[in-house]
Amino acid sequence: MSATLDQTPEETLGETPEERILQTSVPRKLLSRPELGSVVGAVAVFLFFAVAADGFLRAPSISTVLYASSTIGIMAVPVALLMIGGEFDLSAGVLVTSSALVSSMFSYQMTANTWVGVGVSLLVTLAVGAFNGYVLTRTRLPSFIVTLGTFLMLTGANLGLTKLVDGTVSTKTVADMEGFASARAVFASTVTVGGVDFKITILWWLALVAMASWILLRTRTGNWIFAVGGNQDAARAVGVPVARTKIGLYMGVAFGAWISGQHLLFSYDAVQSGEGVGNELIYIIAAVIGGCLITGGHGSAVGSAVGALLFGMTSKGIVFAEWNPDWFKFFLGAMLLLATLLNTWVRKRAEATA
Repeated sequence: MSATLDQTPEETLGETPEERILQTSVPRKLLSRPELGSVVGAVAVFLFFAVAADGFLRAPSISTVLYASSTIGIMAVPVALLMIGGEFDLSAGVLVTSSALVSSMFSYQMTANTWVGVGVSLLVTLAVGAFNGYVLTRTRLPSFIVTLGTFLMLTGANLGLTKLVDGTVSTKTVADMEGFASARAVFASTVTVGGVDFKITILWWLALVAMASWILLRTRTGNWIFAVGGNQDAARAVGVPVARTKIGLYMGVAFGAWISGQHLLFSYDAVQSGEGVGNELIYIIAAVIGGCLITGGHGSAVGSAVGALLFGMTSKGIVFAEWNPDWFKFFLGAMLLLATLLNTWVRKRAEATA
């Protein structure tokens, strides 16, 4: 049947104007997603190592990649939320070690059940996070200065207290203490699925991503996080509790450090006091690759997970490909620059089509 003169082109094609608007809005929605660039990069890295590295696609190899990603991702999630809120934390890496040291030394020296040490460690770690947030909001110093100071204090305390209490740079083993088996099951066990072993940290990681995404997208707290990261003065003017939000974000980083610290302790039975230095940069890199802006107000928990996955695929893909691992930091830096440029381009395209 031929079209009549009073029919619009949309009706002739069988589409209403509302349907055409819906279809054209899909690309805009995709371009506005902060994790788009990291997803594109992750697909490219996956395909590259699938071709270049023999055995990369085997189930045990995938398990290894996911484990490496989860050890970074557990911290990258709360670090991403903190960066969306306009701040960052240079003490996050050593705080992981501090959490493990407190748990180990308290349990051993007090001859208590290891779960007592785990609980004390949680309180101490959260207190450090609250301290960072409180000092930041009260003094209005840059987070670089505040958390750099905490980084140096924790680095010294980790080494000094460990030597003072245990006489060496590492803690005593807690493997024979009561409660060790159950704590290890929670923080460092292995789950077998289809004959393949997966570390429980992968479940912790996925749970944190889901919880953080729900907070950002479905709660009033998520709106506060984006608001204080975008413009904290404007957010304060409309009633957003800026100080409380930032303290909560730092405590979120501390909670991630506690989980990672307990995994470190119960995986190896003892802890070296000098571990963790430099890892804070890896957490920040994973968040930036995932679409977070240093200036705040933009990013997602899913993006940080993709950034951590990129880290895991690259670090293990180089090993599977039998390349010199000394080049890993080079590839990591290149990914950081490329992801940042791609994220910037995506944001500009999204703003241009808005």
